[in-house]
Amino acid sequence: MPLDSKAPGGPLEEKWDRHRFELKLVNPANKRKYEIIVVGTGLAGASASATLAELGYHVKTFCIQDTPRRAHSIAAQGGINAAKNYQGDGDSIRRLFYDTIKGGDFRSREANVYRLAQISVDIIDQCVAQGVPFAREYGGLLANRSFGGAQVSRTFYARGQTGQQLLLGAYSALMRQVGIGQVRMFPRREMLDLVLVDGRARGIVVRNLITGEIESHSAHAVVLATGGYGNAYFLSTNGMSSNVSAIWRAYKRGAFFAHPSFIQIHPTCIPVHGDYQSKLTLMSESLRNDGRVWVPKKAGDQRPAEQIPESERDYYLEEKYPSFGNLVPRDVASRNAKQQCDQGKGVGPTGYAVYLDFQDAIKRDGEAVIRKKYGNLFQMYERITDDNPYQSPMMIYPAIHYAMGGLWVDYNLMSTIPGLFVLGEANFSDHGANRLGASALMQGLADGYFIIPYTIGGYLAGTPLGPVDEGHRAFGETVKAAKDATDRLLSIKGRRTVHDFHRELGHILWEYCGMSRNEAGMRKAKERIPELREAFWKDVTVPGTSADFNQSLERAGRVADFLEFGELLAEDALSRKESCGCHFNEAYQTPDHEALRNDEECCYVAAWEFTGKGKAPALHKEPLTFENVKLTQRSYK
Repeated sequence: MPLDSKAPGGPLEEKWDRHRFELKLVNPANKRKYEIIVVGTGLAGASASATLAELGYHVKTFCIQDTPRRAHSIAAQGGINAAKNYQGDGDSIRRLFYDTIKGGDFRSREANVYRLAQISVDIIDQCVAQGVPFAREYGGLLANRSFGGAQVSRTFYARGQTGQQLLLGAYSALMRQVGIGQVRMFPRREMLDLVLVDGRARGIVVRNLITGEIESHSAHAVVLATGGYGNAYFLSTNGMSSNVSAIWRAYKRGAFFAHPSFIQIHPTCIPVHGDYQSKLTLMSESLRNDGRVWVPKKAGDQRPAEQIPESERDYYLEEKYPSFGNLVPRDVASRNAKQQCDQGKGVGPTGYAVYLDFQDAIKRDGEAVIRKKYGNLFQMYERITDDNPYQSPMMIYPAIHYAMGGLWVDYNLMSTIPGLFVLGEANFSDHGANRLGASALMQGLADGYFIIPYTIGGYLAGTPLGPVDEGHRAFGETVKAAKDATDRLLSIKGRRTVHDFHRELGHILWEYCGMSRNEAGMRKAKERIPELREAFWKDVTVPGTSADFNQSLERAGRVADFLEFGELLAEDALSRKESCGCHFNEAYQTPDHEALRNDEECCYVAAWEFTGKGKAPALHKEPLTFENVKLTQRSYK
């Protein structure tokens, strides 16, 4: 089927205003007639729930945690971008738009990205009004710092806790609506399936994670804001409950999945330290403002950092990329760290780490200034590693962090299923093949506060929707399918744990679909994942029952979905005959080992359609056209 982005015509700067004017409106008195389901309470979900309820809609909000405050958005550290130009250093909406398009290696829609840049300035005003304690300069003005992929300071921050503070702002707005009865909150619920009636999204089926009860809920539209799927790789910086299940079940109901292989690897994480580790820890990209990345010039040099003189240190990012230095985009920094370690210049006990050194910044600004900027991050690093970063360099290495891929959505953030809207990291829309740092929070809040309130109203006003409740046959059929899937997992009674299967899947994906990919490796992943999935359904053990609190059962369902999704990820990676952003195919690189795009054949959004169990997915292509930026080889030198 042809993919219609529904991006409006006209000048780029006027598209969003024009589109808002042309959308049909729901009369304020009629909004109370509609119910909307929002799944997820991170920045995108909480802001959407609060804003829709404020407009008068009745909202049912579901979160997998015991409170919305535990959503993974809380883990974002460094900041949020906005084109305010408070520093007077040349920033603008146009520059933020261009930096985001270029950072994503020209694999995102111009119209969506420009709208994001436009809305960025409103997000800061909204959050300040909510009381978010952004850092301020001495005179009281909001402070900014730099992030990767930009040559201006546009990142607003609250020390190293920006995500937490923004989420508390959205949470306060959400709980106000809960208090007055406009939002009904359903904590500790996991979405098991999407319910379609006459081809439209009209509800969901969830499992109460405390009692085990399977529930169904109806609405006039469904909003998914369930985050990313980085945990498919087993080791990632994501929260342990982050998963692909909600959007994967929607995919199997007809929503197209876009760019599943576009997964971001963050260069600034605490390295893996053992075979039994199940979680990795992010060290904010903001640290690269003052920290200098280096390795010994001589391969195999095992001396402590303090014993390696300046003349024998290789500040490889500063040497290779003089214009951006240590603040190159994440995909570039990650690949360069891997190259250094592959050459035998890695540090630490495993040889898979590089140094992030703050000694020059401490000498220049004083320890008190660095402590004020990054104190909680330094404290976290010391607690985990037992090394004091004020005295010796941090050791860092890239790790899975963010998913640029997700369900395909149009300009209205609606998927290929009418009535199913997808926000934040759960959709593919704004970041192309590589997300710039501090842009995830920007997108989540733009989608929730400023876009979905308009576009969902346009859908509801323009779509005849008959009455549907949980007694409809479609709900009964979906509940039965969910119970059958649960019973099947519990009935296998094999010998291997869910954890064991998940770790093996993560190893396959990291080795063959990680920072560097090649044809043979991706084909190997595509062969091995179905074999692993078959073994899972024959030999997994899931103790307990479905009638109570059972975390083993929760994890089994998520890993079963990861095993299916992993095959689609490998298929998507194989199909793209180019390197772009985070997708680095070794067969496509420049002479100096940078990603080499293939714009003649691959300038499109890859959207995959589920065609049935055991059948190959169908690839649909949305062509990407660039009228306002020139397609060029991305360079940060």
